Amino acid sequence: MSVPMNKQVLAMPLKKGAKRSIRKKLLRSWQLYVLMAIPFVYLIIFKYVPMYGAQIAFKNYSVVKGIWGSDWVGLKHFDRFIHSYDFWRILKNTLLLSFYNLLASFPFPIVLALCLNYIRGGLYKKTIQMVTYAPHFVSIVVMVGIIKELLDPRTGIVNRFITALGFPAINFMGEASMFKSIFVWSDIWQHIGFNCIIFLAALSGIDPAQHEAAVVDGATKLKRMWHVDLPGIMPIAIILLILNTGHVLDVGFEKVLLLQNPVNLTAAEIIDTYVYKVGLSSQVANYSYSTAIGLFKSIINLILLLTVNKIAQKTKQTSLW
Repeated sequence: MSVPMNKQVLAMPLKKGAKRSIRKKLLRSWQLYVLMAIPFVYLIIFKYVPMYGAQIAFKNYSVVKGIWGSDWVGLKHFDRFIHSYDFWRILKNTLLLSFYNLLASFPFPIVLALCLNYIRGGLYKKTIQMVTYAPHFVSIVVMVGIIKELLDPRTGIVNRFITALGFPAINFMGEASMFKSIFVWSDIWQHIGFNCIIFLAALSGIDPAQHEAAVVDGATKLKRMWHVDLPGIMPIAIILLILNTGHVLDVGFEKVLLLQNPVNLTAAEIIDTYVYKVGLSSQVANYSYSTAIGLFKSIINLILLLTVNKIAQKTKQTSLW
């Protein structure tokens, strides 16, 4: 009995010493913890606190009665949305636009990062980076205005070039079938430079000894890209792909809304714009209905995120957890 008691006696000052050392570490680096606290406070205020209001998706919310005083209706608003006339068209447009954007835009930042990684000229490399990064910082409103001006059937540069070749002008914004391509390829042009930054950071972490060994073996730049660089950044690429899959139904409300017009609406109406028009901008704002649609979208995104992450685990690839 004496041995365990001695161990307990010896353990007590160690625990006090450990607590004292933790307190000293916190005080020594308090500035870093304050910086870390800022994003946590942001997440709590703007991400977690609003979850309290998600319960109005299951109620007939009234501003007068408040959240707790409003009548409980269960899944009424979800059922209304799923059985609405526009449900399948809106869901199809959202999924097609999102997957088209994901599949088309994902490889381009990787290719740009690989090319920039092998450019040694300082001025030339900085010029390429500036030209590709700059559109990302242009406002969406300004970007949509540029797109409309370029594609204008009478004065747009694109149609002037087409007519100069002897072909008739094309009303790009008036063709519903062209809406998705206009949205996706303009989005690639705007964000390709900024999205490649993380891949450039991943490439900088690859061991230079691997490239030196490949050069000794006579590997060309293309082979080094394929056998050294791509495997090195593949874990980052998979993580980003999983995260992007979790935002499949979050296409981009502002840009889609600004590019919409009565002619291309059959292909341009997505869940986010439908929520805005039916739930918020109508004469009688239906907050419960719009919240139910938003919650439905979040649940689908969560299911897709978990599914893709599970597939990555099953295939023994990098996963979120």
